[in-house]
Amino acid sequence: MVKVKSFEELEKLNKEFSKILAIKKVSRETELASENKRCKRFVSVCGGTGCKSADSYKILENFKNNINKLELDNEVEVAITGCFGFCEKGPIVHITPDNTFYVSVKPDDVLEIVNKHLLKGEIVERLLYVEPTLQKKVKRQDEMSFYKKQLRIALRNCGLINPENIKEAIAEKAYMALGKALYKMTADDVIKIILDSSLRGRGGGGFPTGKKWSFAKQYDNSEKYIICNADEGDPGAFMDRSILEGDPHSVLEAMAIAGYAIGAKEGNIYIRAEYPLAVERLYKAIDDAHKYGLLGSNILGTDFSFDINIKYGAGAFVCGEETALIHSIEGNRGEPTNKPPFPAERGLWGKPTCVNNVETLAIVPAIINNGANWFNTIGTNTSKGTKVFALAGKINNVGLVEVPMGTTLREIIYDIGGGIKNGRKFKAVQTGGPSGGCIPASHLDISIDYESLTSIGSMMGSGGMIVMDEDNCMVDIAKFYLEFTVDESCGKCTPCRIGNKRLLEILTRITEGKATEKDLDNLKELAQTIKDTSLCGLGQTAPNPILSTLEYFWDEYVAHVREKRCPAGVCKNLLSFEITDKCIGCTKCSRVCPTSCISGKVKEKHIIFQDKCIKCGTCYSSCPVGAIIRK
Repeated sequence: MVKVKSFEELEKLNKEFSKILAIKKVSRETELASENKRCKRFVSVCGGTGCKSADSYKILENFKNNINKLELDNEVEVAITGCFGFCEKGPIVHITPDNTFYVSVKPDDVLEIVNKHLLKGEIVERLLYVEPTLQKKVKRQDEMSFYKKQLRIALRNCGLINPENIKEAIAEKAYMALGKALYKMTADDVIKIILDSSLRGRGGGGFPTGKKWSFAKQYDNSEKYIICNADEGDPGAFMDRSILEGDPHSVLEAMAIAGYAIGAKEGNIYIRAEYPLAVERLYKAIDDAHKYGLLGSNILGTDFSFDINIKYGAGAFVCGEETALIHSIEGNRGEPTNKPPFPAERGLWGKPTCVNNVETLAIVPAIINNGANWFNTIGTNTSKGTKVFALAGKINNVGLVEVPMGTTLREIIYDIGGGIKNGRKFKAVQTGGPSGGCIPASHLDISIDYESLTSIGSMMGSGGMIVMDEDNCMVDIAKFYLEFTVDESCGKCTPCRIGNKRLLEILTRITEGKATEKDLDNLKELAQTIKDTSLCGLGQTAPNPILSTLEYFWDEYVAHVREKRCPAGVCKNLLSFEITDKCIGCTKCSRVCPTSCISGKVKEKHIIFQDKCIKCGTCYSSCPVGAIIRK
């Protein structure tokens, strides 16, 4: 491994290493060419956290062992790769150049894939993806509904390159944007192209990235810092983790570019300790970049030096806020502070600091390589480019999706997500994690951009997207997210520390059937007050799930308070079960009841003693004739 001493040498490496990766990058032509003859194949096995937990490393090992045993080493290459995004169907195995995408693969399936596909060129049909609506098997990744409407920029290399092999990253233009910046652009030129691209921060606030960089550059100080915010704390969010696991070099390169632009020589990646695989791959990527001369002193033979450290977070949600994050890195309590001064003026160790999140940084090299005009052609007038979402909840296709800004919620949920599980009815989708709002079916056709989501009481956030169906109680959902924010509050300001606890108490009374009409009035007034007076973004947005559900699902609140009834049958204190005349007296309900509160003879209607019933629902789910109703 020799240090690269110039941009010209890096360009030569890019061309040389591109040949290594050519077999992975398929087109219609390469796929057709592979159909009629025995050709070298490449097997990519998903190595993201989700697939790893489902034995993808055992799958990789089985492939290597079988290929070695059959002496196919010269004909087949096997390697781990980053997350393909289709988490619902992992572990995933992708074989090129014939472009075959196998889903839900198990270690025991490997021998069949080797014997049929790699030796005989036959497709293992049972491992192909089946479209949920058409019930049709699909072989090619780009023909799956999950991928058709996606446009991958931040995720461009995830599922393509081996994240632990810097040669494959360089083959896909890693560090080319840095070389271009150092050799062909001034620091002002770099900031201008980011400004002209209209790139906005993907961490939640949506502040223009170029402006943040220009503010940090204008302060004259020999010490400046770049911070990558990888403190991904939203429930159900895993966008940043997947980028760091699948393409760590894109983030390292972007941090170096940002350092060159503002005059910083040091960067810090603030990452939660719960991401061990991402941390492991980041350390390897930093080490490899040093060996190639792409980080450290005199990068690419220039006078620019930049190094990167990794700092662990302890999982505090509030440390997603930039001033709290900075205090945590300094070894202090992770609490936000009033702004101004902003970190661009006085941040880490009191020096000018630029904080960007993982997804924002991953986009930067693509903009430098392709230009601001290219990026401006994607998205809406006010929200350019793409956004990555972690699609989860009551949806058929759970996973990571990256779509152009302006894509509608309906397209994501039904076209990409494959619709609601088990044919249930869509009820709401929450964007923006615990800080976001719950969006009803009436807004499914809204364009996904910063302003549109804010206008209906939600927000973009970092990209969590939780889908709910008719079996979800929206009062209970609001309570669930508020419980999270109450636990995660740093306690520094009174509105958040005390106010959110009072909100939670009101919601608890509502879900337990103990609330009054006055509680409904107090709930809305207090939520709005907390939103207007809290110190940081956590407190200011914590009431969003309450305010949005009050607006769009008011009837559910009324049912809980006035009728002492939970329409979705979720809130146990408001729930009761009743055996109807459909009962055939099979005795199954009485046999499964954990409190023996059901009585009745064989072939006679049974009765539930309500004073003993714990409302577990076991009888309801076990009745073979649907004779038990939930009230």
